Amino acid sequence: MKILEVMTAVAISACLVAVPAGQASAATYWNSKVKCEQTDPEARVIPTRYGNGDLGWNHFSGKHNIKKCRVVDAALAGKVDKKSGERLEYYGVARNQTKLVNIVVIVQYSRRTADGEYEAGKGKKIGVITAYCKGMNKCPNWINE
Repeated sequence: MKILEVMTAVAISACLVAVPAGQASAATYWNSKVKCEQTDPEARVIPTRYGNGDLGWNHFSGKHNIKKCRVVDAALAGKVDKKSGERLEYYGVARNQTKLVNIVVIVQYSRRTADGEYEAGKGKKIGVITAYCKGMNKCPNWINE
């Protein structure tokens, strides 16, 4: 009986070390469902995916207080202001009477993020990574009105 227990323990241990922990999952979980979508002047269709706490809608709607698609979509409706490979930056302005705030929207226009951590799927783009009000941690509440 003891020999069987030892052999079982050795077999289980061998199975546990057969797959390295870093390779157990191909990518970090995120919700790739599209929340909003906008087409820029160069006909790029750019999704804003729900994402997670690190990127997408779930990231910037909490951390940066942007809670309306129209805020992101307004910036994406303009030209690309800065391009570095597949990373695109769009700048926009939110206005409420005399108040102005500059909006920055960062897009990864490729199937995977630059670090390879996230993947949108075959033929799809990651889309909006983040959006924020330039020069502040959280956007003012009035941009969501």
